[in-house]
Amino acid sequence: MSPTDTFARFVDVVADALDDNGLDGAAIAGRAHMSRFHFDRVVSAAAGETPAAFRRRIKLERAAYHLAVTDRGVLDIAVDAGYGSHEAFTRAFARAYGRPPSSWRRSPGGRLGLEAPSGVHFHPPEGLRVPARTKVTGMELFERIVSHHVWLVGEIVDRVARLEADVLDRPIDIGIEYIDCDPTLRSATSRLIGQLAMWNAAVVGRDYDFAIECDESVSAMRGRLEVAGPEFEQLVHQLVTEGRLDESFVDAKCEQPEIRTYGGMLAHVIAFGSTRRTIVIGALASAGISDLGAGDPMSWVAEPH
Repeated sequence: MSPTDTFARFVDVVADALDDNGLDGAAIAGRAHMSRFHFDRVVSAAAGETPAAFRRRIKLERAAYHLAVTDRGVLDIAVDAGYGSHEAFTRAFARAYGRPPSSWRRSPGGRLGLEAPSGVHFHPPEGLRVPARTKVTGMELFERIVSHHVWLVGEIVDRVARLEADVLDRPIDIGIEYIDCDPTLRSATSRLIGQLAMWNAAVVGRDYDFAIECDESVSAMRGRLEVAGPEFEQLVHQLVTEGRLDESFVDAKCEQPEIRTYGGMLAHVIAFGSTRRTIVIGALASAGISDLGAGDPMSWVAEPH
């Protein structure tokens, strides 16, 4: 069995036995039909951490997930993670995540995955994420679509700035469910920027104050976009380049924190962002500003940048 096959077998065993706290290193090595010494040496070389450390990390990542999305007691989660006491679990969790379980539960922060050379992490609800052996192509296309979205929001802000307040605050009749209650040009444009800033904050565990979008001035929108736009583009570049679109993070904006994937979040931004863009561009056309056309990204994506 090659080192790669041995490591793959080890990952399978860990995934199948996350709830088996009685499974020790010798038993795992036995399932791979290898001696404990040889198995530990091969897995450590492939994973960059010992089998025991690998399994402890995966179970801590699962514990962080359970703390964020369930109301189970900390001691129950500690036992599932393989710790015999609340105190031992608290010490280990605080070393790994920088704060104790109680603090994490109140305000889950950023990535669930801890640093790991192998790139293998707990993947909610009860699996493991293993990096692909080859990267998916098309990343430049995806990044250009995002860049077009950020650019077009900026162009929208420029056009909105030409309008008087009575036009900015005139209701937009859209008749589309799930897209902003009683939108105006002002509120929808502010939400386009807020969507970027909100997700920038969510992926790193920062708070986002939605009140900033209430009656926001156009100059304030422009200032926020100058920060939020490049930050979001950089986030997308990093996630796509590192092949992390199927990784999970804690979205603490909701009343009950939710576990999202980065890819799902980006798909959400593009889907709702493009719908909202279309609404705003249509309202601009009704106000006499039509030079943005339909906001189609086709030409943008085809041109070099």
